[in-house]
Amino acid sequence: MAEGSTNHQESLAAWNAHKSVGRIDTESTTHEFLRRADPEYHITRTVPSKCDLLGYARAGHATSTRQFEDDLDATRVYRLPSSRMDEESGKLEDVVNFARWKYEWQGKDFIVYQLTYVNEFHQNIHFLFVLASNLPQFVHHGHHESTDALLLASGSWTKELHEEIWVYDNSEWIKSKGLWKSVQGSSWDDVVLNPAMKDKLVQDIEGFFNSREMYEKLKIPWKRGLIFHGVPGNGKTISIKAIINALAKRSHPVQSLYVKSLDACSGPKWSIKQIFRKARRMAPCLLIFEDLDSLVGDNTRSYFLNEVDGLESNDGILMIGSTNHIEQLDPAVTKRPSRFDRKYHFKLPDEDERIAYCHYWRQKFSESDTVDFPYEMCTIIAQLTQEYSFAYLKELFVTSLLLLARGGAEEFSEIKDAASSYFSKDAVCQSSSIVPAKTTTNGDNTNEDVTEPKSSEDTKQPTKRTVPEINIPVSLQDNILLSIIILQAKSLLEEMDHGSSSAAQKVSGASRPPRIRLPWTSILDEEDED
Repeated sequence: MAEGSTNHQESLAAWNAHKSVGRIDTESTTHEFLRRADPEYHITRTVPSKCDLLGYARAGHATSTRQFEDDLDATRVYRLPSSRMDEESGKLEDVVNFARWKYEWQGKDFIVYQLTYVNEFHQNIHFLFVLASNLPQFVHHGHHESTDALLLASGSWTKELHEEIWVYDNSEWIKSKGLWKSVQGSSWDDVVLNPAMKDKLVQDIEGFFNSREMYEKLKIPWKRGLIFHGVPGNGKTISIKAIINALAKRSHPVQSLYVKSLDACSGPKWSIKQIFRKARRMAPCLLIFEDLDSLVGDNTRSYFLNEVDGLESNDGILMIGSTNHIEQLDPAVTKRPSRFDRKYHFKLPDEDERIAYCHYWRQKFSESDTVDFPYEMCTIIAQLTQEYSFAYLKELFVTSLLLLARGGAEEFSEIKDAASSYFSKDAVCQSSSIVPAKTTTNGDNTNEDVTEPKSSEDTKQPTKRTVPEINIPVSLQDNILLSIIILQAKSLLEEMDHGSSSAAQKVSGASRPPRIRLPWTSILDEEDED
């Protein structure tokens, strides 16, 4: 042990001398000073992204013990708990720059050096050096047979996902446990869409991954591209979550790769190349592009399309691109077959879909004694919420239920008085006089809408919207939840009117409640109905 300590101290001194001056090749320099410090060992260099030896040990497949704690180059940091609601406190961790580990696997002993440094692009670079006994019978053509066996085993484990999803962001692929957790509660049962569109979408997704042999027999590339488009808040996100979860639970699981941005020091073209290289390696897989219109611009369009067209084989890759502004996508992306050749339009829900969504919420309280939510109230709420997106419907239910939970007798009395004007038995159902804009379907599966030309009257400033006056059965007029929903619907309509008058609002009416979106959050991080 004393000799090992001396060798480690020599290596650490060489490391400190090296990192304090300008350098060209940190990996080669480190390899060389480790060789000088431990001449009796064979040294193999690897990267944790390919062979995560320490993660492999933490999973129980090997044992690792950090040595010489007094001679450690690391930064001690405080890690917050995952949530402030957790009873546990935070913890201290070492962000290691240079450390030595005693490593045991299948009865064989190794030494593993772990190092991290910052390159000229301000990226954290991670390397592992594996030291094994330098006996001639174990070394063949410069490689150590025991080390190679360890790297094969750990590499096979590393390439698999362990309750994670691949996410591309900030120029690298990372395994995200957070995204994996966020999709676990999602299923097609949670997706409220037009039944025909929903069935077709499920068939498209499942049918693609079930049809490899058919594609081969027909001599056509086994690849597909879908676009989810429409104003925010109408089911794109929850559909993507349901797809990710459903594919992961197949008898032969299909992995999902999620692209958040193309930002990279080497430029977006480099990122596009890395993205498709990873997808080809992981195929069959689902490749998701968030906000496709913002990812594919004039400078990257040609390069992106070359990768989509598959100068290299894209067999087994199903792409989904989401966008709130399909009109901003180049026709070369949306119109040409064999690229993104199927488009699903997520529109504002019609009355039947709003009724179905109300039933979805009602089922949550089917066994509750605290929430009185009669079956017939679903139709009433649907009639009250014309032009609501699913996101606004969710906001309506959440805020109403919160008010119900914290209200008292005095508050409920005031709420009923405020809502009483909507309970007139002679009220006319205004919704029956509203005629929706005529639309036609462009093809039987594309879900593209073609709206008739607007008349001069249609271009006038829209009038302020109000909650429709509808006939409410006497049996529901004392329902406190319905009274709260009516008042909240009025408040949300005012927000929608405010949103539609904003210069930034491109569609008629706001489709999503105001929400703060931080730079590091993604569309799938948000718990809404988009």
